[in-house]
Amino acid sequence: MFSRLEKKIAFRYLRAKGRGFGSVISWVSLLGIALGVATLIVVMSVMGGFHDTLLSRIIGMNGHVVVYHQGGAIEDYDFLIEKMKQNKVVAANITGIVPILEGQVMVTNDGNNSGAMVRGIRMTDLANKFANETKVYGTPITEVKEGQLVMGRALARNLKITLMDNATLVSANGGTATAFGTMPRIQSYPVATSFFAGMYEYDSGYIFMPLETAQKYLNAPSGVSHIDLFLKNPESTARVRDALQASLPDGFVVRDWRDLNRGFVGALQVESNVMFLILMLIVIVAAFNIVSSLVMLVKDKSRDIAVLRTFGVSRKSMMKIFILAGSSIGVIGAFFGTLLGLLVAKYIEPIRQFFQWLTSRDLFPAELYYLSELPNKIEFWNVAGIAFVAVALAFLATLYPAWKAAKTDPVEVLRNE
Repeated sequence: MFSRLEKKIAFRYLRAKGRGFGSVISWVSLLGIALGVATLIVVMSVMGGFHDTLLSRIIGMNGHVVVYHQGGAIEDYDFLIEKMKQNKVVAANITGIVPILEGQVMVTNDGNNSGAMVRGIRMTDLANKFANETKVYGTPITEVKEGQLVMGRALARNLKITLMDNATLVSANGGTATAFGTMPRIQSYPVATSFFAGMYEYDSGYIFMPLETAQKYLNAPSGVSHIDLFLKNPESTARVRDALQASLPDGFVVRDWRDLNRGFVGALQVESNVMFLILMLIVIVAAFNIVSSLVMLVKDKSRDIAVLRTFGVSRKSMMKIFILAGSSIGVIGAFFGTLLGLLVAKYIEPIRQFFQWLTSRDLFPAELYYLSELPNKIEFWNVAGIAFVAVALAFLATLYPAWKAAKTDPVEVLRNE
């Protein structure tokens, strides 16, 4: 693509002091591209990690497909689950079907109180749910007995509850009717286990109890509020959802995780796209610096260009010389920016902790961002795409100065010398 002469002249111009690669503007261009690429890689990695981690935590707690009944509680849920398993599409895609009874309560302990969501679930199902990423402290989940609770670690800490302390639950469901209104149902249970899911919303607001205990407490002795289905592939929910909707009796509503989190998923995608466009402006500004640097280089080397043209160097070769000189800045900047971005993205959490220690401030509050750690997800195609766009912008920035150099009239330049 480039001859030996073109490479030699281009790299000589890059090494020239005061102009070319040795000029301040060229260094600014290179640093701008490097920082732009590094920033894009870090931000897109964190956004990707945040997106995937948050969705995996949400989906892991709520199921990939959820079945409700418009009339309220689902009775004879075991029979319904067996009927679901007989469906060929469902049976081929599921890893588990979990009945859940859910209700809102207020939790109190020694004057401390907090709102929470109580979920009644079979402990074997909860153990499977917590098997991958959730940390458990205290009694193993499968050994939690009737009348005991599994509480989020942050909620237990906020209420100053330690293992086997009693937590008092207050619920309006199933309360006692009196002449002065319905009295709430109040019951104390020991906390046998705490869990850390890594998502603040769950760690600070969820309590699990054995399904039978929840049915007694929430006054639903033979029903559940919904049934969660967990799939082998979370992306294949459409087939299972449609199969269930067609086979279940009237009154049942089937929703997948996209339906339940449509606004949240859309907001994450929009935020990621907007962030990419905004940060790409850094690379674009650096590309404009390449234009100004090469224009000055062409003006400074006009005599050299004229001499080379008189020696028989073609206009095409002159263009290729300056394209190579400018594109080299983009390639070098993209290379070092990619290395820096990958390094920072890989160790983003230790870096956050260091700056948090240095400034004595919480830079990533869990109650605001839902996650307890700064996630990252480095994808090869994202990194390659960012580096390619940076090099492409640098290449486009060289076209006008290279054309200007090729259009230089050697007769006019030498006449004015």
